[in-house]
Amino acid sequence: MLDESQVRISSTNGRAILDNSMQIAQKPIALSFFSGAMGLDIGIEQAGFKTLLACEIDKAARKTIQKNKPNLPLIGDIRDYSSEEIMEISGLKIGDEVDLIMGGPPCQAFSTAGKRLGLEDDRGNVFIKFLETVLEIKPKYIVLENVRGLLSAPLLHRPHSQRGEDFPPLASEEKPGGVLHYIVRMLENAGYNVSFNLYNSANFGVPQIRERVIIICSRNGKKVPYLKPTHSEHGEFGLKKWLTFKEAVKDIPDDDAEHIEFPEKRLKYFKLLKAGQYWKNLPEELQKEALGKSFYLGGGKTGFLRRISWDRPAPTLVTHPAMPATALAHPEKLRPLSIQEYMKIQQFPDDWIIEGKTLDKYRQLGNAVPVGLGKAVGDCIIREINEEEHPLIEGFKYSRYKNTSDIEFMKKFS
Repeated sequence: MLDESQVRISSTNGRAILDNSMQIAQKPIALSFFSGAMGLDIGIEQAGFKTLLACEIDKAARKTIQKNKPNLPLIGDIRDYSSEEIMEISGLKIGDEVDLIMGGPPCQAFSTAGKRLGLEDDRGNVFIKFLETVLEIKPKYIVLENVRGLLSAPLLHRPHSQRGEDFPPLASEEKPGGVLHYIVRMLENAGYNVSFNLYNSANFGVPQIRERVIIICSRNGKKVPYLKPTHSEHGEFGLKKWLTFKEAVKDIPDDDAEHIEFPEKRLKYFKLLKAGQYWKNLPEELQKEALGKSFYLGGGKTGFLRRISWDRPAPTLVTHPAMPATALAHPEKLRPLSIQEYMKIQQFPDDWIIEGKTLDKYRQLGNAVPVGLGKAVGDCIIREINEEEHPLIEGFKYSRYKNTSDIEFMKKFS
């Protein structure tokens, strides 16, 4: 833990290094990896932690971190640093107690929107390097954040052409969820108790339907309980109702809208759609015209020509709100959601500055953990540190999907 008044910055070999030796324990300390725009970090700090280190390779995100946290030590590719170097740059040494290490390793290797590459992909290898580093530092708690696709990503991918009656059955590492099963076993073998679930951010006061896997690991001999929801869709369980897009953006001036544009040919369709509508609300001949070949394809097409609702949480923010299949149009205006609206939906503080070009900003914000979800994670761990009661709400549904908890997931591999 760290007493903020005793932190000083020194320079060693051109690197900013915190001198945190001989500290009086006050705030629990955290190290952040794959920090991005720092949505998770902001929430964790709001819960009471002090971040001693950030790690990010993306140039625009690094500028964002440097702009908002100029005194925070920042490293690049985790593969370029040993655990000893990471601790040194944090102002610590191997053996010093770290309360929390947190990170959202690259999700593209596991995303349902991309190819299933698993840990054979280079980004998957970064995931393993991160886990190895964490287990060398041995923090009290570990937080891993990732996309829903992690629940079904195989550790090894067997081409579909090599499956079926004429081929051997899938090995455990080739089955859906093989990556997560591998991660859990790796952490458990290192002495951690692992709990996870798929959480809808809207249940934690975020004005957005955004579901993310949150894995919390503890080495105190017991599992950390699931996160404590503060909101429910209609106020069930005595909780507050979900926050809406209208509530989130009510304070944004009308002329304060940095945004990209939709292609001109799509505007005629958006002109016909009202708040909360999408391509299916067009006349059928216009549906076919607007979607082209996609009209005849199977699968979900809810992101095509989508105007979001005023009176619902926003859909999951994406890294480019003007792409054909993932459009996020303002409820009334002929434009995608603005950077300012993205920031409000993701709950970044008003004085937080996102650096880079407009598309860089969308990417950083679209990849970020909502601050409210980050705070829920931090609050959960703070309760554990303080040995406070953490009663669960019986029957509460954390996401739109079934069997997403560690208990249900691990049954598939027993």
